[in-house]
Amino acid sequence: MEEKCECKCNEEYRDPNCKCEGECHCNDNVDECKCDDKRQKKEKKNKYKEEIDKLNIKLKKAEQDVLVAKADLINYRKRKDEEIVRMLKFCNEDLIKQLLPIIDNFERAIKLDDANLEDEVSKFLEGFKMIYSSMQGVMNSFEVKPIDGANKPFDPSYHNAIMVEKREGVEPGVVLEVLQKGYIYKDKVIRPAMVKVSE
Repeated sequence: MEEKCECKCNEEYRDPNCKCEGECHCNDNVDECKCDDKRQKKEKKNKYKEEIDKLNIKLKKAEQDVLVAKADLINYRKRKDEEIVRMLKFCNEDLIKQLLPIIDNFERAIKLDDANLEDEVSKFLEGFKMIYSSMQGVMNSFEVKPIDGANKPFDPSYHNAIMVEKREGVEPGVVLEVLQKGYIYKDKVIRPAMVKVSE
């Protein structure tokens, strides 16, 4: 329902846009007539309402953007923290991988020893065995463990089959021989075992 103006204009001083009805009591004081003022106030009120509605929409969008940015930041921090934990957990991985071939060579040398422990080779290899034992202690302290594979079912997570052989009395898919030891560093396979598997 349209609001009526309280001011009543006469024909002589009537504003063409005035919505007043009845007689005007302003007489010659047309400048004091409030008819136009009320209309302008109403227009301003509507204009302000539109501006407020627009600002409310912008505010809601800004709040949503802040929430999204906050969630992204939380996810970024979580990913970064997980990456740092992973890097710290496996920080020695490269060094250990470089030591594995040396350990392999020690094991090959130790296997050359025979039953005669009094010959020069055995005495020489005794030093190798001591060094190898010390290195094994260091590897254990860093949670590096060999993968146990012989006579176990083949598992591609831990074994790399490079040979197959048919053997009587052995089910298919069983590790017959470990050709090169594999190693687990903490809970990660850093080198799968090279194995011979039954077919």
